[in-house]
This record gives sequence, structure tokens and C-alpha cells, in this order.
Amino acid sequence: MSQNTYRRHAPGDQPPYLYKQYASTVRRAPSRPLIFLPHTLSETSGPIFGQNAIGETDHDLARQHAGEPQGERIIVTGRVMDDSGRAVPNALIEIWQTNAAGRYRHAKDNHPAPLDPNFTGAGRAVTDENGIYRFVTIKPGAYPWKNHHNAWRPAHIHFSLFGPAFCTRLITQMYFPGDPLIPFDPVLQSIPDEKGRQRLVAKFDLATTQPDWALGYQFNIVLRGREATPFEK
Repeated sequence: MSQNTYRRHAPGDQPPYLYKQYASTVRRAPSRPLIFLPHTLSETSGPIFGQNAIGETDHDLARQHAGEPQGERIIVTGRVMDDSGRAVPNALIEIWQTNAAGRYRHAKDNHPAPLDPNFTGAGRAVTDENGIYRFVTIKPGAYPWKNHHNAWRPAHIHFSLFGPAFCTRLITQMYFPGDPLIPFDPVLQSIPDEKGRQRLVAKFDLATTQPDWALGYQFNIVLRGREATPFEK
């Protein structure tokens, strides 16, 4: 396996560890230069995820409970690619998100918005031989997060990608076009350039949209290179 498979992102194409407007980075950002350790076999191999690990409704967050979840049903699909545009098959993708009211099903989420008994907000899928994934879910709601006065996170879906080893895990967020909160969000604005920020905004796609049932969005993920998707550090 080549060293390039696990090469790190080029400096300047990803959000910095410290971005003062994103308040929690002030305390958690490293204060000294990082020490990069060489990858060994234990970091570049196993475990391997396959189709057998994915349940029938793992990719369909609207069918994981007995009843229909509340909110706008959407389809999110896209392609995972390397820096040459080649498909990345058999990548495990996990997503998590709020419900339509903007609340996570998590013990520490005390936002006074209703929980939906028919929506957990988490899903899993594996990319096919063409690097394509597909989720059916509910459009998430915005929520307050106390980063600064009157701070609200735009509607977003968290994405986690695993390659053939845990050290290859990458995490990012997908946003929705036309969201008025995007210009005010320090998380998204921490990305150095406008083109990088736009790569985190999904595109509405009429071809993915299913008549009388759900709107469709395309969100491609590029792992490296000039067109790389920004990832969280």
C-alpha cells in the first residue's frame, strides 16, 4: 500500500485548529507544534467494513421506527472520490443529525425543542463500486449553541468516513443551499477560502428528487487535492 494513501492534507486547505470566533477551539487547540508519528501496519490495516455490517434500514432514517418521523423527507446522495476523481468503493459512511425541530437524541442536548419518537438521527451506508452512497432522512432543523450572543447553527448533517483503518477516519458537515444562517456560522466560516466553504453546501438535484415523496440533494466528497472537502480536525 503506497504512502500516498495515508498522506496528510496540504497546509492551508483545511480549517485551522484555532479560530477564535469558534469559541471552543480556544481551549482545545494545541498550543505547541504537533509531533507527527510515522504510520505502521497497525494504523494502515483493519478493521475492514463490508456490506454484511449494514442493516436493511441503516441508510433510511425514515424507516428505523414503527411510525413516520416528523419533518421534510429528503434524499442525500453523492460520490466519494480521491484527488484524481477516481471512485472510493467500500468506504463506511456514518451520519448523525438533529430532528426537524433542531434537537439531537442525546442526553446532553437540553434545547427545549420536541424529541421525535420515530427519529433517532443516525445512519450508516457503504459506498458501492462507483463510490456512490445514498441516505434517506429528514431535513434537520437549526438550533442555538451558545457560542456567542444569539448563536444558531445552520441546518447540517454530520458525515464520518472510514477507509480501511481507523486512522483514516474523516469527519465533515453538509449544509443546505440558501440557508440564511450560513454567513453567521463560525464553524463553516473557519474554512479559509470561499470555494472550500461552498464545497460543504449540498446542491439541490431534481434528478435525485422523487415525485410526491422527497427532495433530493447531491453531496460529493473528495478526500485530497485542490478540490478536497474540508474536514474537521
